[in-house]
Amino acid sequence: MREFIEEIFINQPLDPMVSARQGAKANLRKRFYKQAQVGEDTGDGFPLLLDGKQVMTPARQPLVAPRRELAEAIAKEWEGQVEVIDPFAMPLTRLSNVIIDGVSKAPQPIIDEIVQYLGSDLVCYRADTPPGLVEKQKAEWDPVVAWARDALGARFILVEGVVFAAQPEEAISAAATSIPNDAWRLGAVASIMTLTGSALIALAVSEGALDPAAAWKAAHADEDYQMSQWGLDDMALQRRDNRFVEFMAAATVLKHVAG
Repeated sequence: MREFIEEIFINQPLDPMVSARQGAKANLRKRFYKQAQVGEDTGDGFPLLLDGKQVMTPARQPLVAPRRELAEAIAKEWEGQVEVIDPFAMPLTRLSNVIIDGVSKAPQPIIDEIVQYLGSDLVCYRADTPPGLVEKQKAEWDPVVAWARDALGARFILVEGVVFAAQPEEAISAAATSIPNDAWRLGAVASIMTLTGSALIALAVSEGALDPAAAWKAAHADEDYQMSQWGLDDMALQRRDNRFVEFMAAATVLKHVAG
């Protein structure tokens, strides 16, 4: 079983755009199991079973989710594979592997990266022109900044342009108190942060202050404005669709794993 998982999730480029650039279709393995299901609580969580056998991560850790609902969502991905197993279509499984094999073993570097993002967060850097972009950023990003101020006591400064400006240490420290300690939530927040470019957006989703749809819309304020002026960019939209799948996997973890 472990060899199958390793072949599926390690030896394949996980980004379909990378696979396309390489000029070759990923070598997908045929489905080798009849049924994916969730086992009973082991004390560590709910295991994913294929034909009754425990699934292991690429690092040989049991693929176990902390909540049944989350485990069922993971099992649904496996049941959704028909003739072949496509890792691109299994974002929740891939995120789970990362959390179990990586985040849970070394959470501090992840926490440090989130703190670093807070020092130069997307929503704090504003355009000074054109007026339409200024207003769009204000509409999408001001609620996030206001939430950090009112709910966390984190008073971030807004900067016009792209020149770096240091944020108050007090603001960063106050916002950092909302970084999750739980490995699953921490991994989900880190994923959303990377996909949106904003730690504050990710933390707002984690705290329930911003729903996933609003968060995704806020993260693309600049891109949406540019497309409204210059027309749709099909490649950019395809990349966004690919990232959205990953984003929703992280949002699913936050939904099912209590804070």
